[in-house]
Amino acid sequence: MSDAPLMITISGLRGLIGKTLTPTVAAQYGQAVGMWFKSQMKKPTIVVGRDSRPSGLMIQNAFVSGLSAVGCKVIILGIATTPGVGLMIGRLHADGGVVITASHNPIQWNGIKVLTSQGIAPSPKKAQQIIDLFHQNQPEYVPVTKIKPVETDSTLTKIHARTILRHIDVDIIRRRRIKVVLDSVHGAGGPETLVLLKELGVELIHLYAKPTGHFPHGAEPTKEHLTELATEVKKHKAAIGFAQDPDADRLAIVDNKGNYIGEEYTLALCAKHLFAENPKAKKIAVTNLSSSRILDDVAAKYGGKVYRSAVGEANVAKRMQKENALLGGEGNGGIIWPKIGYVRNSLVGIALILEMLAKQDKSLSKIASTIPSYAIVKDKVDIKPGMADTIEPALRSVFGDAIFDTQDGVRVDWKDCWVHVRPSNTEPILRLIAEAPDNAACEKLIAKCVQAMGL
Repeated sequence: MSDAPLMITISGLRGLIGKTLTPTVAAQYGQAVGMWFKSQMKKPTIVVGRDSRPSGLMIQNAFVSGLSAVGCKVIILGIATTPGVGLMIGRLHADGGVVITASHNPIQWNGIKVLTSQGIAPSPKKAQQIIDLFHQNQPEYVPVTKIKPVETDSTLTKIHARTILRHIDVDIIRRRRIKVVLDSVHGAGGPETLVLLKELGVELIHLYAKPTGHFPHGAEPTKEHLTELATEVKKHKAAIGFAQDPDADRLAIVDNKGNYIGEEYTLALCAKHLFAENPKAKKIAVTNLSSSRILDDVAAKYGGKVYRSAVGEANVAKRMQKENALLGGEGNGGIIWPKIGYVRNSLVGIALILEMLAKQDKSLSKIASTIPSYAIVKDKVDIKPGMADTIEPALRSVFGDAIFDTQDGVRVDWKDCWVHVRPSNTEPILRLIAEAPDNAACEKLIAKCVQAMGL
């Protein structure tokens, strides 16, 4: 995607460093974000963190110059996880936050993600307001006497861990002395997660812990990128292997036998644990349209209910708040636990699953085997202008007898399978995801979609 355009969507801004994302673009986006915050309150304070990418400091400095130029007060956190930035907004009594990150994208990418005062991404309506301000490019600069000095804060690493530890059974995990292999992919998650795991007393083998930003393998925590993690789990006879993405909002899991369980099981396992541990609470979970139905199966065992939203944590978080959900998240390994915040958080997933292992005193492979398994096939194609408008009529022409959900692209449901086709919010691609009893059925569904749309 060497000619990929600058992506400015409800999920923030992403681009290729030195091509579509330059210091000039970052400063312009900083001005737009700053003006949007000033339209919400008179004197906004914004916390800013970045993942470990080599381009991060450059983009951060340019972006912060834009915020300062329009009169925002800025507190810089340094290298920080996305959920950590969300947490620090409240701790520092700030009005919002920004993370310089491109999540799982390769090293040549970077991006800018905005969080509101609640620590969540802006709603689509508010995100569009920021986009409009960016394109208008008419910043309202403040006089030099009103430019606020930039401050720094270095307390995130300890605060993040301590906040999570208050809500789990630390003692039982310490007593079990669980052996863990963690792959932090040289991302932002290493330092914060290390503090958490030290407090939990695990025996840790930490792969790629330093936040250098030079990813040793593909940054997305998928099966093909985690063969080394699986090997290390078997080599050290560990109870579990965890893999984070560069900004540590996603978590994938390898079981005690070295098998990649995958991102979809992260949310299902956390739901299984929290439903069991909270017998008097309403068993409500929220996920997006592209996530596996294994969450529905888990909820059904506990008399619970699953609500689905459009893809994107802002949409999931909004539905969670509406339904007063016990937890939520996405099938990409993103766990949202309201006790900590409404941002996907790999540290939360790690803590909850370790607590589950300690309390059940069973191997992860045995626990996971109690959750039904489905095949999921994910595909993507480069998107072309106008393609998004053809999805629904094309799919209705071949799947007219099924159940359609059009709140985010098109999801088509049957009794034992589903397919979801939607434009990505973060890349110039069209995503096609199918779930069915086996791979062949998934591939057949995707092939029908591709043929119907003339791809």
